[in-house]
Amino acid sequence: MSDADFIREVEELYQRIAEADTDNFVELAEIAGLDIKTDLVGANLNRADLSKANLRGADLSKVNLSRANLSEANLSGSDLSEANLSGVDLSGAILSGAILSGSDLSEANLSGTNLWQADFSETDLSGANLSRANLWEANLSGANLSGANLSRANLIGADLKNTQIDEKTFIADKWCLVREIVNIDRNKRRLTGVDLSYANLKKSFLAEANLIGADLTGAILTYANLTDADLSGSNLEQANLIEADLTGVSFNRVSFNNAIVKDARFGSNTGISRTLQQDLIARGAIFEDAPGDRSRVLVPV
Repeated sequence: MSDADFIREVEELYQRIAEADTDNFVELAEIAGLDIKTDLVGANLNRADLSKANLRGADLSKVNLSRANLSEANLSGSDLSEANLSGVDLSGAILSGAILSGSDLSEANLSGTNLWQADFSETDLSGANLSRANLWEANLSGANLSGANLSRANLIGADLKNTQIDEKTFIADKWCLVREIVNIDRNKRRLTGVDLSYANLKKSFLAEANLIGADLTGAILTYANLTDADLSGSNLEQANLIEADLTGVSFNRVSFNNAIVKDARFGSNTGISRTLQQDLIARGAIFEDAPGDRSRVLVPV
C-alpha cells in the first residue's frame, strides 16, 4: 500500500467515526475494525465509556482504564492483570473469574459488583468501594485494602492471606477475625461460640484453640493445624477438613454432616463413637493411635 492509499484510508476511517451517531467506545471500536477482546492490550482508554459493554473473556492486561465508566459491563473471565483501573466505575459489573492480579483499583467503585472467584492477588484496592460486592471465593491474598469499604460485602470463602487493612478499612468483625486467624499463628485462641461459617481458614494455626460452640459450617480448614483444640458443641457440617491435623481434638456433641474429611488426621480424640469413627474412615479420614504415632492407621472393618 502506498503512502497516499494509507492516508486516504485513515481519512475515510476518521470520517466514519466522526459521522457516527454514537459516543459508545465499543461501537466506535467496531467501526474502526478493532476486536475489543484481543486488540486492546496496553491501550490507553482513560475515561472511556464502556458501560454495559460485553468484554467477557477480553485480554485487557496492562490497559489504562483510569476513571473509565465500566458500570454494568460484563468482564467475566477477562484478563485485567496489571491494568490501571484507578477511580474506575465498575458498579454493577460482572467480574466473576476475572484476573486482576497486580492491577491498580485504588478509589475504584465496585459497589454491588459480582466478583465471584476473581483474582485480586497483590492488587491495590486502597480506598475502593466494595460495599455489597460479591467476593465469594475471591483471591484477595496480598491485596491492599487500606481505607476500602467492604460493608455488607460477601466474603464467603475469600482468601484473606496477607491482605493489608488499616483503621479506615470498613470490614465486618467476622471477616476481620478471619483475616487475623489466617495471618497470625497463635496458640490457645479463645474462640468460644464465634461465627466462622464459610470462612476460608486454609492452613491456619489453631492448635489448642477453644472453639467450644463455634459455628464452622462450611468452613475451609484444609491443611489447618487444630491439634489439641476443643471443638465440643461446634458445628462442622459441610466443612472442608482435607488433610487437617485433628489429633487430640475434643469432638463432644460435634456434627460432621456432609463434612469433607479425606486425609484428615484424627487421633486420641474424645467424643467420637466407634460408629462415627468408622463413618469418618469410610469417608477418607485417617485415625492414628496417638499424635506422634504414624505406624498404625485404622481402616474400616
